[in-house]
Amino acid sequence: MINTLSQLWDKINPRVVLDFDMLKEPKFNLLDSLQNNIKTPLTLKNIMPHAIHGKSYPLGVTLFKEGANFCIHSKNASGIDLLFFDSAEDSQPARTMSLDPKVNRTFHYWHTFVPGVKAGQIYAYRISGPYQPEKGLRFDNEKVLLDPYGHSLIVPKNYSRRAASKPGDNTASAMKNIIVNFDEYDWENDEPLNIPFTETVIYEMHVRGFTHHSSSGVTAEKRGTYAGVIEKIPYLKSLGITAVELMPVFQYDMQDAPQGLTNYWGYSPVSFFAPHSGYSSQNEPMSVINEFRDMVKALHRAGIEVILDVVYNHTSENDEHGPTFSFRGIGNRTYYILEKDQAKYANYSGTGNTLNSNHPIVRRLILDSLHYWVEKMHVDGFRFDLASILSRGEHGEPLANPPILWDIETDPIFASTKLIAEAWDIGLYQVGSFVGDRWKEWNGRFRDDVRSFIRGDEDSVPKLPKRILASPDLFLHEEREPEQSINFITSHDGFTLNDLVSYNRKHNEANNEGNRDGMDDNISWNCGAEGPSDNPEIEALRKQQIKNFLMINLLSLGVPMLLMGDEARRTQLGNNNAYCQDNEISWFDWSFLVKHADIYRFTKMLIQFRKYLDFLSADRDLSLSQLLELAKIRWHGVQLNRPNWERSSHNLAFSVLNGDAIFYFILNASNKSLLFKLEEIPSHFNGTWLRVIDTSLESPNDFHPIAEAPIHDDLYYKAQAHSIVLLIAERTLIQKSK
Repeated sequence: MINTLSQLWDKINPRVVLDFDMLKEPKFNLLDSLQNNIKTPLTLKNIMPHAIHGKSYPLGVTLFKEGANFCIHSKNASGIDLLFFDSAEDSQPARTMSLDPKVNRTFHYWHTFVPGVKAGQIYAYRISGPYQPEKGLRFDNEKVLLDPYGHSLIVPKNYSRRAASKPGDNTASAMKNIIVNFDEYDWENDEPLNIPFTETVIYEMHVRGFTHHSSSGVTAEKRGTYAGVIEKIPYLKSLGITAVELMPVFQYDMQDAPQGLTNYWGYSPVSFFAPHSGYSSQNEPMSVINEFRDMVKALHRAGIEVILDVVYNHTSENDEHGPTFSFRGIGNRTYYILEKDQAKYANYSGTGNTLNSNHPIVRRLILDSLHYWVEKMHVDGFRFDLASILSRGEHGEPLANPPILWDIETDPIFASTKLIAEAWDIGLYQVGSFVGDRWKEWNGRFRDDVRSFIRGDEDSVPKLPKRILASPDLFLHEEREPEQSINFITSHDGFTLNDLVSYNRKHNEANNEGNRDGMDDNISWNCGAEGPSDNPEIEALRKQQIKNFLMINLLSLGVPMLLMGDEARRTQLGNNNAYCQDNEISWFDWSFLVKHADIYRFTKMLIQFRKYLDFLSADRDLSLSQLLELAKIRWHGVQLNRPNWERSSHNLAFSVLNGDAIFYFILNASNKSLLFKLEEIPSHFNGTWLRVIDTSLESPNDFHPIAEAPIHDDLYYKAQAHSIVLLIAERTLIQKSK
């Protein structure tokens, strides 16, 4: 009966949405209304003053008690249909509302108010306009389009990326939006943690990969989800990290991968507002938002911040042969940087397209998205993927003062939000020169130079002090704090720490791209055998090298970042580009925590020790240059005060005097043991060195708490090949035995 009435209503008044709840009203008589031609029998004016016209703001969907306002920006559209669906799999919308440009358009904003619409309603758009690729216009009125401001998506069971990429109607197989009500969630007084960068240790992790493995111990239905992360919070807290950096959680296209594989990493966004529905443990589409917020709230209670890896540099629509999901069919020239002929896309992202981030409409989209994640979802910070793209103008040219970057930096809503830039793209490398006054930067030079030293490369020793001391060659001129440098050895992109010491070459055959993808130069060393080895000498050397990397990363000036599973020697079997491997290649196998308990222990103790070292948690008001002026650092080689800076050198030692303690570091990357002369301890100290760390020793002797550290009363120390040693002398010392 309802369908028949709906069809009848469409013929009589196609621009007015019938609210069927009104049929239940005792005084409402449908037949009388029909006989009177139903011009205003529903008294829409009494429901809301501008029920049909709607408002041009805010963008997206705004819920009211009486219904919802819809607004979308499209400069060159000739017509827009608002589609309503009963289910994601519908081959046709249950109802279509055509927007009248004379009534429903203000400037380039198309809008309408629809009475009776509630949270949970599935909707999308169809947009008509010229298809003129040579002019940068790619409208296709056969494609179902997502709302750029949609806060939740539903993916049909028969979703097809291919159908969105070829001509024809893709209604049944298209992703669609769901209207969300944000007012029903109880944050229980949750507030941002505002942990200073001086105290921050970042753990980069993948939501699904963190708990999906059967060994995780997480409740079966919660593995690989936001809820699964909650169950593992005690582990994160015991590890000692202070922030999780989540790989992309924006809704992404899982089919954006080689044939037969899945996009696992998520660097393929289709929405900048909707959390990825595949990470929800519940089938109810709207529950994904609350589950994400539950995770954030639980992490905050444990004292752990949430940083999102955000992708505002490209979308999953890829190049001119890619699918039409949203932006391409709404305003192609608005949302993307195009080549001069406009038929092709500029590709500074390496993925086929580049977001036009400094266009006024796209700037607003990015800012509104960031506001949403801070205000509605309570996240603590962002790491901007390929952030240098945000410094490019509408024709791809680098800008001296990119508006979007200054918008973000000066926005009071982000005053205490952590902002981290991956300061490069395809063509730009801006580490040390990134725009702004408060951005922290992924330090790729730290990664490369430390890898080079630990591998034993020539000419690597002169570079090492710069990396240990927060890269003053890159950042000193900016008079910024040491924490501008985000230090890392490994990240999602490249080898894991275990694979860095186990493979000389990438092994990406499983990606079905002929092993052509991924980086060729990994600055890695397999320690004598390619891949897994049963040779105890090779295995012992690999273990040493892992500890060497961890030690430099976690005890250098700057902010350390660890990759998920490196603390347990997680392996990807030599795959250095596992973006399409949603399987055991990428998942965290929790049995490794037992198998490699010594590395896990070593990592935990390093994080605890970092918090002890006052000179690494310096006064946050000091700039890097001021800190280095105050620091009492002396450089040595095997002989005191005689560091060897020659190209052939593979060793370095240095001492740091800090108040009540002297720290003496010995770094021997050569393939033979070396005897290092130690400083004589000042008379006002106890006069005895304590051996706190020696990476050449087996656990637990490789790392002792200071109160339990054995005495080393010789003025020489024999550092084994490929090892790092830390000795400490304290002003006041509890009596210890050798």
